[in-house]
This record gives sequence, C-alpha cells and structure tokens, in this order.
Amino acid sequence: MTGKIAFQGELGAYSHQACQQARPDMEVVPCTTFEDVVEMTRSGAVDLGMLAVENSTYGRVADVHSLLPKSGLHIVDEAFVRVHVNLLGVPGARLEEVTEAHGHVVILPQCAQFLRSHGITGRVSSDNARAAREVAEAGNKTRAALASELAAEIYGLDVLARHIEDQKNNTTRFLVMSREADHSRRAEQMITTFTFRVRNIPASLYKALGGFATNGVNMTKLESYMVGGSFMATEFYADVEGHPEDRNLALAMEELRYFTDKVTVIGVYPSDRARG
Repeated sequence: MTGKIAFQGELGAYSHQACQQARPDMEVVPCTTFEDVVEMTRSGAVDLGMLAVENSTYGRVADVHSLLPKSGLHIVDEAFVRVHVNLLGVPGARLEEVTEAHGHVVILPQCAQFLRSHGITGRVSSDNARAAREVAEAGNKTRAALASELAAEIYGLDVLARHIEDQKNNTTRFLVMSREADHSRRAEQMITTFTFRVRNIPASLYKALGGFATNGVNMTKLESYMVGGSFMATEFYADVEGHPEDRNLALAMEELRYFTDKVTVIGVYPSDRARG
C-alpha cells in the first residue's frame, strides 16, 4: 500500500467505497467526523482525505462546504460514486420480519418510498456502516441497516433487498483532499474550485461573474455561505470548467479579482469521467 487516506464513517461506509474506487492502493483510515478527516490530513497523520460533498438526491453535505474554505487543504481529485442502498439484516432474517431500518439522516430520504411501501420505520444513525455493525451485534431479525454491500461483507449480514434507492441515478460526489496543491496536471476536462468575497459595491456579484459569461467559461456550481456568523459577510464557493492557465479562464479570473476582496483557489483537478 502507498500511503493512507482518511474518510468519515466506519469500515463499509460509502466513503470507504469511494476510497477503494479512487485510491485502491491506499490504506483506509476511518474517522468519526468530517472535522477529524480534515485534521488528520492537515496534521500529516494521513496522506489524503476523502470528503463527501453532495448527493444527487439529498443535495449538498452542509458541514463539508463550511469546512473546505478554512481547512487549508487542497482538492486534488473528485470521485462520483454510484450509491446503491441495500437493506441488510442478520443471517436468516426475512424482509417481512423487518420493522426498523437504521441509516444516516442523508440515506433515509433516498429510499423513503421503499420503506413506506414495506411498513418499515426509518431510524437515524450517525453512520450507515455503524448501523450495519450495530444490527449485526444486536442479532435482532426485526432490525435492519441501510448500507452498502461492502458493509454486508464486513459485518456478516444478509442482503434482504438490493438497490432500494428511490432514484436510480443516485450518486454522491466526493473530493480528495491533500496538504499540497498540484496545479501542474492536465487532462482533457479540468475543474477549478475557488472561493471569493465580493466588494461592498452595488451589483458586485453580477459584475464579478460577468467575466465567466463573456469568456465562455461554464460555472457548474455557485454557493454562498456566511463568514464569522455575520449576515453582512458572505463568501461564495464556485466550481468552473477549465484550468487557471487556460486563456478564457485566466481572463475571467482577472475580472473576478477586480470586483472582489479575496479570491482563493482551493483545487485544480481532472474532471471525473462519471461527471454528467
């Protein structure tokens, strides 16, 4: 194995699956919280961190978007993981015996139709893989977990129902974080991620973004978040297609800087092939 990569959750989590997909040669290190992933990566205890940022059904993972700008880390890759939700039970259990399904608050809405149609009550767990482990430990046929097939293998559970997610394109986007930036890589499709704070002048956001339109740069994400708890201090998080050295993006970033107080590039990385 070459190095270590940290993820939030227990062994068998979808973030564990993302690590296997994006960095199959690295040793995985489970962490309790997203903050722990960031700190272990920042301190050098691990080489990389894997962070879930958004799901096609649930939406963005709010904790992560607030962590990224102040983490001091750099995005070096993205990974799109097809999330198949499975109902896992103890060996010998049958679907009709299950009355409760335990899973993370993000996973429960992703299979709400299935749970409702089978009269199963969803219960919130801090982590899907933890739910699988606890179901295995409890040995109760009426309790099940909503988790990956990887979790079923690790904790010795049966898959009572496979791929029960309501949306069949259910996908989670992950970001691979590193202490070191690497802007030298080139691929056919690149993504640049940055944060910025607009100047306190009328129409500043409109003017700041105008350069991306006039220079033909596609912005795939734009989100705002408050800074320091103040309603007056707002920063923006953006993803755009291209490399900062591309002429059109360089011109757009130059215009952006004219209308902003601060611009911080936090990642330049190849676009994942699974990106729509």
